[in-house]
Amino acid sequence: MDHFIYRNGALFAEDVAVADIAAQVGTPFYLYSTATFERHFRLFDEALEGVDHLVCYAMKAASNQAILKTLAALGAGMDVVSGGEYARAKAAGVPGDRIVFSGVGKTVDEIETALTGGIRQFNVESEPEMEAINAVALRLGVVAPITIRVNPDVDAKTHAKIATGKSENKFGIPISRAREVYAHAARLEGLKVVGIDVHIGSQLTQLEPFRLAYEKVAELTVQLRADGHEITRLDLGGGLGIPYTRSNEAPPLPVEYGAMIKDTLGHLGCEIEIEPGRLIAGNAGILVSKVIYVKQGEDRQFMIVDAAMNDLIRPAMYEAHHDIIAVTEPQAGTEQAAYDIVGPVCETGDTFAKSRVLPPVEAGDLIAFRSAGAYGAVMASEYNSRPLIPEVLVKGGDYAVIRKRPSVEDMINRDQLPEWFD
Repeated sequence: MDHFIYRNGALFAEDVAVADIAAQVGTPFYLYSTATFERHFRLFDEALEGVDHLVCYAMKAASNQAILKTLAALGAGMDVVSGGEYARAKAAGVPGDRIVFSGVGKTVDEIETALTGGIRQFNVESEPEMEAINAVALRLGVVAPITIRVNPDVDAKTHAKIATGKSENKFGIPISRAREVYAHAARLEGLKVVGIDVHIGSQLTQLEPFRLAYEKVAELTVQLRADGHEITRLDLGGGLGIPYTRSNEAPPLPVEYGAMIKDTLGHLGCEIEIEPGRLIAGNAGILVSKVIYVKQGEDRQFMIVDAAMNDLIRPAMYEAHHDIIAVTEPQAGTEQAAYDIVGPVCETGDTFAKSRVLPPVEAGDLIAFRSAGAYGAVMASEYNSRPLIPEVLVKGGDYAVIRKRPSVEDMINRDQLPEWFD
């Protein structure tokens, strides 16, 4: 569910007309709904009711300070994967004991920053990383709480570029070596093992891969406890998918996911952590763009819009589908036409959709890419010297620009010329 709906022929974000925002902010821009963020977070929180738990929002999905503060006010923890994300979480007022640090390449500087500023746990991805965390902790005179990420070799049945739980993926340690690695961790004085971490991928549309992975985690928990380890926390990662098109089969609901967690792991008495990102943010945002030209090709029509692959790279990178709608609702029975919807970047890959059937459009018309709240703005670039686009947040009848559009001059002035050009 989201809060982008038509009213009297116009697309609204909560109680604000999208066209009114476009007139003030200019296109293209990202537009987010506070109500959708809040509703989706609560769905996860309520799904784990009755179990000691913490929902840690996966910041890599969308990390604007206004979004983080919105979720932190509801009690969300944060899952970070870089020193920059850690700094963003702290700047948004999230205390260290609600921040989980994931990622395969934590640097010594990042480890020190987190240990100094406070951290709930590091999700350790390898033995060399474990040694590095131990060394920094000993130097600082502190003890670092850790889980160890195990790779259960489970096929998440998702896009190859976002699968993380198979043996050939770079993440975690093989679950077959877990007892050996945990024994090593127990011998390191700068570390305190608090639990187990697992994450098998993103945009999962079935519960069965989760179930297979969590059953392996349950078995491992029993084994590690028998070995003398105090396993009190299970970090289950994120990955529950969203419906990117209104016509496809809906992924499982958070309440179904929560029930499966309780069924597979509830008997262990562990605190449960989950790290949803896409399902909280994805349908909470749209990308609003304007038609520049309609061009007739040899055998197709091209709708050329002012958004481009540098603004929303998911279609180019993942062959991802986004529903595309008109900001002005077409009248019932309007004859439709097929378009290749493309941006102005000088790449054939700058294509959002091929042969997409939509109501006829003209230059100046506004369109919206649905389900663009996750991995949209955070993956944007300035390719072709195109400025990053604004982010706008709606709350009820109010809206605010939460990241402004820099000028071309701002981009150029960041360059520094060597003295020999003087």
